[in-house]
Amino acid sequence: MGWETLAGVIGGVLVIYGILLLLLWAYARRHPETVTMKDALRLLPDLLRLIRRLLADRSVAVGVRVRLALLLIYLASPIDLVPDFIPVIGYADDVVIVALVLRSVVARAGAGAVRRHWPGTPEGLAVMLRLAGLGTAA
Repeated sequence: MGWETLAGVIGGVLVIYGILLLLLWAYARRHPETVTMKDALRLLPDLLRLIRRLLADRSVAVGVRVRLALLLIYLASPIDLVPDFIPVIGYADDVVIVALVLRSVVARAGAGAVRRHWPGTPEGLAVMLRLAGLGTAA
């Protein structure tokens, strides 16, 4: 592999990374009311239990369980779109990715499955549904 090829690959990766950061920034600007970072961090234990319960539920579609497993791998991975050591925005990518996966999971598995497996309070469920972009009425 020549230097030109290596430079092209690195340049391409940096361009894709820049586009992803721009999309993350645009999403955060369009949806500032979705959920606060404080609410998201408070929900983390309940969200992890919800994900574990949905993964164990054989009535949930395989595609949904695969998405949830990939989400857990991403959250456990030290590699992020935005490194976590960057203040505030370092964890914003995690919140946005969780919100997008939850929106996908609720759309496919249904709000009933999420409610059935939710381990936390009704108020926490309302925040989680807001995080998934569904509001409290879903």
